[in-house]
Amino acid sequence: MIVGVTGDTHNNLKNIKEICSIFNENRTDLVFHTGDISLPKSLLAFKDLKCPLKAVFGNNDIGEKEGLIEASKSFECEIVSEPFYTEINQKRISVFHHPDLINDEIISNNDLILHGHTHRFRLEKVESCVIFNPGECAGMMKGKNQIGLINLESLEPHIISF
Repeated sequence: MIVGVTGDTHNNLKNIKEICSIFNENRTDLVFHTGDISLPKSLLAFKDLKCPLKAVFGNNDIGEKEGLIEASKSFECEIVSEPFYTEINQKRISVFHHPDLINDEIISNNDLILHGHTHRFRLEKVESCVIFNPGECAGMMKGKNQIGLINLESLEPHIISF
């Protein structure tokens, strides 16, 4: 199973369109958004995905929380408060916006932790847990934005720059 990871898209509709296209081309089975979508119209732009979207609220989503929840109902999208926990293919996965909420207990109880907020790439293995943030997704400079693809069997993230 291939999952996509993006976050901190901050209303950059041009980048969201590109992000959806890349995930669709790579036949992702599920996409995680690590927060800071910002406006309902930006969440609706993810309707172009050919797979489900699971998202957490970021600090820039709080003012639009109700609108984002309403927008999520119009397609295969679930948006919740952090942390979001799921188990897929016997892999324990938690999704955060704020990396400062990650602690030793969370690390020991997960195989994969995804986060946003910093707009910086992070790939770290602590014990048997992979902690990952693909980096900048809302920037204006072509080639400097990044999303991630993760094969859940190997838990090895692959970065795609656009």
